[in-house]
Amino acid sequence: MPIRKESTQIISALRSNLESCILGKSLEIQLLLTSLFAGGHVLIEDVPGTGKTQLVKALAKSISGDYRRIQCNPDILPSDITGVSIFHPRDQQFYFRPGPVMTNILLVDEINRATTKSQSALLEVMEERNVTVDGETHDLPHPFMLIATQNPIDFEGTYSLPEAQLDRFMMKINLGYPDASTEKQLLLDHQVGQPVDRLEPVTHMEDIATIQKEIRNVHINEVVVDYMLELIRRTREHQAVLLGASPRASLSCMMACKAYAFLQGRDYVLPDDVKNLAPYILSHRILLRSESRLESVHVESILESIIRDVNVPVTMMMGDKR
Repeated sequence: MPIRKESTQIISALRSNLESCILGKSLEIQLLLTSLFAGGHVLIEDVPGTGKTQLVKALAKSISGDYRRIQCNPDILPSDITGVSIFHPRDQQFYFRPGPVMTNILLVDEINRATTKSQSALLEVMEERNVTVDGETHDLPHPFMLIATQNPIDFEGTYSLPEAQLDRFMMKINLGYPDASTEKQLLLDHQVGQPVDRLEPVTHMEDIATIQKEIRNVHINEVVVDYMLELIRRTREHQAVLLGASPRASLSCMMACKAYAFLQGRDYVLPDDVKNLAPYILSHRILLRSESRLESVHVESILESIIRDVNVPVTMMMGDKR
């Protein structure tokens, strides 16, 4: 099925809007948009001041939809996230007061500063797209995307994310420091205020939902599926790995590759799409053995060796997309 011209225009406008205020991060913006259109969640891990929050705000302002932010700290309660039922004496019944999760784009800032109990309140939200309060289930708006940030350096007052929660993030990305010329341009742009504040919406949530449906029709050849599964299987069998990528990771990888291909203007997935996205989809899902960590073995090096050792399908390299 050919890609609609309207979808291409929406994607181009979104990308241009984000790149106009988040300078020098074209790859990271591409990954964020890939997750958005694939229906996944993103964990942005980096040191303070690199633009994590600004990137999410720019995305929210570019889309005419609901946006909420949760600033995590050890005092935050699960009900502060999901909402609470309040008893009204006049009506003699309980009414649900929605929490900040009832939105389209949710920023969970410094997620690792929330206690494990509060973090667990997000598990149902991320997987089922609903919340259950006092035995009653409430559906979240559609589309819904959760973007969380965390600082990998400051460990005081933080709580590590459990493996079950990490597995619910489609991707983990890092922004990193800008180069010298980009940082200079950033300073010049901020002389008259925050560039994010000057952004205008370029699309609506209904358009995002439409594109998400289109992406499901992107073709992925069985040969490419086998290549993707071989990469994932090797993460489970590597001698330095205690916990490899799950079947949920396989599903995330397939949907992300379809969205990534769509963003490139294709209605089919190439092996290179899998190869390019694998580090961002699999790195946070791999748990090393304790002895491997003591020997300073890194997940990134393991993934590099796996990707290097698995042969890329020859038929797809020769252009047989079907």
